[in-house]
Amino acid sequence: MTDLPIRIAALYHFTRFEDPAALRPALFACAEANGVRGTLLLAQEGINGTIAGGDAGIEAVLDHIRSLPGCEGLDWKESRAAEMPFHRTKVRLKREIVTMGQPDLDPVDGVGTYVEAQDWNALIADPDTILIDTRNDYEVAIGTFEGAIDPETKSFREFPEWFRARRAEFEAEGRTPKIAMFCTGGIRCEKSTAFVKAEGLDEVYHLKGGILKYLEDIPEDQSRWQGECFVFDERVSVKHGLDVGSHSLCRACRRPLAEADLTHEHYEEGVSCHQCFPERSDEQRARYRERQRQEKLAAARGEEHIGRRETGAEDG
Repeated sequence: MTDLPIRIAALYHFTRFEDPAALRPALFACAEANGVRGTLLLAQEGINGTIAGGDAGIEAVLDHIRSLPGCEGLDWKESRAAEMPFHRTKVRLKREIVTMGQPDLDPVDGVGTYVEAQDWNALIADPDTILIDTRNDYEVAIGTFEGAIDPETKSFREFPEWFRARRAEFEAEGRTPKIAMFCTGGIRCEKSTAFVKAEGLDEVYHLKGGILKYLEDIPEDQSRWQGECFVFDERVSVKHGLDVGSHSLCRACRRPLAEADLTHEHYEEGVSCHQCFPERSDEQRARYRERQRQEKLAAARGEEHIGRRETGAEDG
């Protein structure tokens, strides 16, 4: 994979930006000037996103981010691709860089204990460990760790309520629960572990670097991961070694689709899939159908359609 031309950097960093709006113009200009695409989110609590480009361009943007207040220690996860996985550059202002709806949390000082990828198997093999997947249901559906609890959440905002409802079960028979949590790149666990610790539980762990770091570092024959991992770019999913997975994307609802899903009666490219068909009206599908037609016309002209939907950040 090292000879593939596109370098992808997934990053987040919690720090305090007094005026994130003031940081946006220069960051956007740096990415544009260096041919880097993707999405970056800025909020008072820090930065989050995924970017892609040539080696020199990515290095220039990472250098710029490291120059931002409190970002000297920025960490990121890298992979490579044969083609650019994003269509444009976006730097967005948000209230939170990952949306949990708990504004009083301090993910800098209150975070759980980091566990390196090479130590993760031993932790989750312990029968006293309660293993929780903090991602949303459509992500969990295509892959997760063996024995993990799926909260079946539609949004990360639902996690606090879910945890409070299950806490008594975790503390059954007077035990002090040992909780391990994981997510795609680590950012959601920064908040979920901080939340659980704020709820009064102390033995809380999370996978450093997330699933992506685990799939990068742990050989498949030693892995406890099952399936593929959804990612927030045009690769859709990755597997061990961060090779591109087998899933495609429903352009209407942004959920991953297995090869068999493409033969479902409710699948129409760019318009619907078996998951979102009952959630959308005929009017909405008509709009999606027109958008899909315009995208195909643009592609035939060798252009990119400005209405094409994409993401580049793990956000709620």
